[in-house]
Amino acid sequence: MLLVPQLILLDINLPKKDGRQVLKFIKNEPILKRIPVIILSTSNSDADILQIYDLNANCYLTKPIDYECFLEMAYSIELFWIQKAKLPNVL
Repeated sequence: MLLVPQLILLDINLPKKDGRQVLKFIKNEPILKRIPVIILSTSNSDADILQIYDLNANCYLTKPIDYECFLEMAYSIELFWIQKAKLPNVL
């Protein structure tokens, strides 16, 4: 049985493969393309944000440096995307 996530959290600055490449792959793969992808990045660059949305990301969030603020962001992601949003069953 194939397990497919309901939500993907992705950093654009991955150590071995660029997150933009991963996002492009996800959005071009029939079984994955409907899964919402949330980008978490330290970049606040307008060019990065525009490029990510052009690659069909569902949300772009700048990671806070402060741990408490990061936990608050994680909670808000869970509250909206897991508890409130209606996500597609991709299988």
